[in-house]
Amino acid sequence: MRIDAARTEAWPLLSYGFRPFFFGGAIWAVAAMVLWIGMITGNLDLAPGLPLVSWHVHEFLFGYVGAIVAGFLLTAVPNWTGRPPLRGVPLLALLALWIAGRCAFLLSGWTGYAAAAFIDALFLPALALLILREVRAAENKGNVRIGILVFVLALANILFHTEMIVYGQAAFATRGSISLIILLIMLIGGRIVPNFTRNWLAGKGSHRLPAQMDRFDYAALATGAVALALWTFLPAAPLTCLFLLAAGALHTVRLGRWSGWLTMREPLVFILHAGYAFIPLGFALVGLSLIWPDVLSPSVALHAWTTGAMGVMTLAIMTRATRGHSGRPLTAPPSTQLIYLCVVAAVTFRLTELVFPDAALTLYALSAIAWIAAFAGFLIIYSPMLLFSRS
Repeated sequence: MRIDAARTEAWPLLSYGFRPFFFGGAIWAVAAMVLWIGMITGNLDLAPGLPLVSWHVHEFLFGYVGAIVAGFLLTAVPNWTGRPPLRGVPLLALLALWIAGRCAFLLSGWTGYAAAAFIDALFLPALALLILREVRAAENKGNVRIGILVFVLALANILFHTEMIVYGQAAFATRGSISLIILLIMLIGGRIVPNFTRNWLAGKGSHRLPAQMDRFDYAALATGAVALALWTFLPAAPLTCLFLLAAGALHTVRLGRWSGWLTMREPLVFILHAGYAFIPLGFALVGLSLIWPDVLSPSVALHAWTTGAMGVMTLAIMTRATRGHSGRPLTAPPSTQLIYLCVVAAVTFRLTELVFPDAALTLYALSAIAWIAAFAGFLIIYSPMLLFSRS
């Protein structure tokens, strides 16, 4: 069956990168959590071909986050380069690679891990090559580093599979992948959060605008990058803890320089600051958990980055980009504010376990319910904007 390229380009879902990947990513955010709960409670036996915790980690880092990174970059890169967006059959092919990776692991218990790993490993290199092709064609050298980071993330995915096959676990690749995604948020967040804040504050006539990118930002980014590298390669070294805590302090100041408290009247902007706030919180909690692992669980502390920075920031970007590119007002109605509260509740419940470890099961369940509610809510509210053109 031959696909009509001209017809596919006319489909709203395939007209821009954010549409299929935000839609698919939100579906997977809900489905993967439901599947995870079913498997760990013994009510669902899918035999994914790797330890359940490893499946959970992989499918949220490379499955969900991978989709949202793709949707954001395939939408942002055309704006950065002035080139036309990927659409139609090429976009459909990239989406098919992402879907194939998700299906491969659900079937890997029957097909074998190596086959599933090979299929899953195709998506991120394809995305990285597309981004690098676009920035190179536009001679947009400033954004080459974004494409390189995605390519390194693709290598981290391959390393994850290699570690799983050789050692039966992927501790190093997991730390490395989390570090790369946090670094992406630090870089991209440092561009969009102050810019969107500046635009909103200027529109309100405020004279207290976010600080421009300067040497302090570069110092904060460099310290954060070193801290993440040390945590990836030398998690037990005393120097690692020092850099993590220093990065947490610097990124707290960096966030404060963006005047986020002045945007509380517009949740569509304020949620970006809330999402970024989990970056320094993650640095602090992960660093402290290295000093007092018996007091602060390292695995729970890590959720400041995974559920917090990744979950809140991606939902913030998904809602803003969808509203902006579908011609809706750049404001968060009550329904959108509700899903923001749900995703913040998800990370709050998860981190509260650090204080009340005896209530871990209850807090874990509440966190999962809040996460599902946030992304199911996104699908209910935003699917019509993603699937159909505004008439």
